[in-house]
Amino acid sequence: MIIQFPESPEELQPAGLLRRLAAMLYDTLIAVALMIITTGMYKMVQAKIIGAEELKRLTESGELITDPLLTSVLFITLYFFFAYFWTKTGQTLGMQVWHIRIQTSDGKSIRWSQALLRFMMAWVSFGCFGLGYLWSVRDKKHRSWHDHFSMSDVVRIPKRNKNKE
Repeated sequence: MIIQFPESPEELQPAGLLRRLAAMLYDTLIAVALMIITTGMYKMVQAKIIGAEELKRLTESGELITDPLLTSVLFITLYFFFAYFWTKTGQTLGMQVWHIRIQTSDGKSIRWSQALLRFMMAWVSFGCFGLGYLWSVRDKKHRSWHDHFSMSDVVRIPKRNKNKE
């Protein structure tokens, strides 16, 4: 479900690279914890299917160093983690701390298809030695490659006044 955010898109400033990187650091810590939990659950299921002794043998022989199924499970888990937050509130937990949000140019939440494109292109942005992220320094609206490709903007949002009645 697409939601319209309360602030007018014209009144919000684009988020700068340092603020984005700080939010990414927070989100990376959460994502690593999520991947550890997911890997643990995967290994428990794997041990049930092939047996604990066989799993131990495969692990000790080095045959499980590359596990394409586990890699796929982790990749899909990360996508759903980020896409859920991006499509529901426009903010991951790290983005909430740093008061930034992903939205469309008309101030709405992004769709799941945009989240998928954004997620995939973020890997490309990072994989090209971070050039996709550095692009935001050059861009007038501070958009990275994955912002451009997913037709989204990352904006700074005002801090909420907790004392407001």
